[in-house]
Amino acid sequence: MKKLGYATMLSSPLKKLYGALAIVVVLTLFKIELSRTLQHSSIIIGSSSLIELDALGSKLRDSVTFLPLKDVRFADDPMKGHTWFMSSLNDTQEEGESQYQMFPSKESNYRVLCLKGRNTNDGSLNSYALAWPRYLPRNAVLLEGTTFISNNHYIYENMWHGLSNLFPFVGWHIKTGCRLPDRWILFHKGVLRNSVAPWLKLVMEATFDGHFHLDGFDTNIVHDNMNYDSICFEEAIVMRRNEGNLSKEKRRRAFDLMRCKARKFCRVESKKGHNFDIGMTLLLRDGPRSFKNSSAVISIFQNACHKVDGCRLEVAHSNNITFCDQVKLLSRTDMLVTPHGAQLATQFLMDRNSSIMELYPKGWKEYAGIGQYVLQWEADWAGMVHQGVWRDPVADDCSPLQKDYEDCVKKNFKDRKIGHNESYFLEWAGKVLDDVRRRKSMQIDGASAAGVSGLCGCVL
Repeated sequence: MKKLGYATMLSSPLKKLYGALAIVVVLTLFKIELSRTLQHSSIIIGSSSLIELDALGSKLRDSVTFLPLKDVRFADDPMKGHTWFMSSLNDTQEEGESQYQMFPSKESNYRVLCLKGRNTNDGSLNSYALAWPRYLPRNAVLLEGTTFISNNHYIYENMWHGLSNLFPFVGWHIKTGCRLPDRWILFHKGVLRNSVAPWLKLVMEATFDGHFHLDGFDTNIVHDNMNYDSICFEEAIVMRRNEGNLSKEKRRRAFDLMRCKARKFCRVESKKGHNFDIGMTLLLRDGPRSFKNSSAVISIFQNACHKVDGCRLEVAHSNNITFCDQVKLLSRTDMLVTPHGAQLATQFLMDRNSSIMELYPKGWKEYAGIGQYVLQWEADWAGMVHQGVWRDPVADDCSPLQKDYEDCVKKNFKDRKIGHNESYFLEWAGKVLDDVRRRKSMQIDGASAAGVSGLCGCVL
């Protein structure tokens, strides 16, 4: 009898079944081995990539180049074009807005701004750089939040100059839906500044709801108990051109917001209904550009006010009044009489369409240059009515008969005191009072914050 092999003994269906099972087993084992091989290969590739990425990151850190904040090559014309502050970078210009720089942004290739150096005497010894957020320069720290950075030729200790420096940030604040900064860093010609005029500090605190923290980092930079050589910013907004190309409409809106916020900060009650009384304020200076005879000047404007029913005169000294008392005084002022000076920077605290009478000592028209008109410009931007100027024709400290008369007038013009002309002042004040009464009679609502109701949370 012929023996049959095992395979021969299997029926045809069974052969097919076992064959299929064998194929499945082989394919399964192959997939398992392939998976292990690929996994092992990916680990090798991943490790290599990480090593290469670390090396690239190290190169990116080392490639960060710090440049002088103040580029002395452009000292002869420091505000032209890109300016001498951060001279390698151009501003962003949007129609009707102040020129600014924003980091990170498309213009910076999404790199953040870093600053190094804390010199308070020479801006060329402070420096800046751009860096990728994940590859900051060595021994640098990244500060979270939004940082406002200002650089200017104007000093921050002067009320007008300081206001001009920081005003564009109010416009940016409004434009971005009332976003608030986490800190401020101020430069004057590339040199760190750690303080501003007390009045300006309160204006900014009121406008930005208390968010006016000056970060001078004038000592070692300490973060999480560690010292760092440089600071980088998660977001930085840089202004270096004052109001720049901010449109009149947007300047006026910014002043409206500042007025509203200041009154809210000082808890000034809003005006309701019609009020035809006229508030005249004589804001005096002490020292330079004060009146030679303050009593006589007060008497003249008091007489002018008495000729108009409902007129009241208040007299205040600019150096002897608190911020909130000043806000309250100007909120009830329709007509401001004052010498030319930084105290006139407060004029925006009055209602729109309020009037200003400005007085100068001898010499300003001839020698002060275009800067003597800046407060008239502010009046226009803030929606005030500048009612002209009076210029004292006499310099008591100089005689027209002396040979060096012109040099004498020029020498002391900024600090010279101001005289008066009774007949001229009475006539001038009478015309302005008539105009104020006419304007107030045309007002439907005495509210001061025209156009800002609800803006940035300010409602009076």
